[in-house]
Amino acid sequence: MKSIFDHVSYGCSKLVTESYSTSFSLATKMLAPSIRGDIYNIYGFVRFADEIVDTFHDYDKPTLFAAFEKDLKDAIEHKISLNPILNSFQYTFHKYDIPMHLVDAFMKSMRMDLNKKDYVTVDEFKEYIYGSADVVGLMCLCVFVDGDKEQYNNLKDAAMALGSAFQKVNFLRDLKADYEQLERSYFPNTNLSALDEASKRSIVEEIEADFAKGYAGIKNLPATAKFGVYTAYRYYTKLLSKLKNTPPLEIKNARIRVPNYQKFGLLAHSYVNYKLQLV
Repeated sequence: MKSIFDHVSYGCSKLVTESYSTSFSLATKMLAPSIRGDIYNIYGFVRFADEIVDTFHDYDKPTLFAAFEKDLKDAIEHKISLNPILNSFQYTFHKYDIPMHLVDAFMKSMRMDLNKKDYVTVDEFKEYIYGSADVVGLMCLCVFVDGDKEQYNNLKDAAMALGSAFQKVNFLRDLKADYEQLERSYFPNTNLSALDEASKRSIVEEIEADFAKGYAGIKNLPATAKFGVYTAYRYYTKLLSKLKNTPPLEIKNARIRVPNYQKFGLLAHSYVNYKLQLV
């Protein structure tokens, strides 16, 4: 029975989320059960695409990516895939009528990571951020608003800003790995080999502006999604605060983290704020 295969597929997407990101997994658990599985399905898809371009160094990445992209298109067209991650994603894609241009933009940015190392101009950086982060936020927003187009349009800009903020925090946190291991430099007009306090401050201020715009949208999310998204927001703003207070040399030489005990503290505080309707 296909229902068994689908159940296994959804379980695979959940396993991918829990295996790759404790913070995102924790935030997803704070979503209503009715939408939790669909966010797992989206995360599984974007994580697998990202893994191809970021970690499979001993393999032919372009060939693997091309095969994954073909399987993705076939899954969406035929509404089934023997790849359980893509089978899960196509289900959510059709259930919420996710626009194909969001998926195409995401795959375009992932494809950039196969060869592109430097983002010299602001326009290049914005294009990459849009495809790698903003559209992921928009895919999730399709789920959060349960197909309500008016609500989607009202929250679209805030969802994109929040996606941008999350991605830029990741870039700043992973600066050492991106620059030294992957030889990538995402932030334009910034010499990452000689990152100074002024350059770091400029990046942080840009992220803070994105977070401010994103937070305004969180307050207007449906109840099924608000607490989970707010939890993710609190985690990333905490991580940004730690990066803000970390000397540039230390950021370049180590990966800054939020310890698990602090994550659970943030969760408890977020829950209190949510229950008191302070969000």
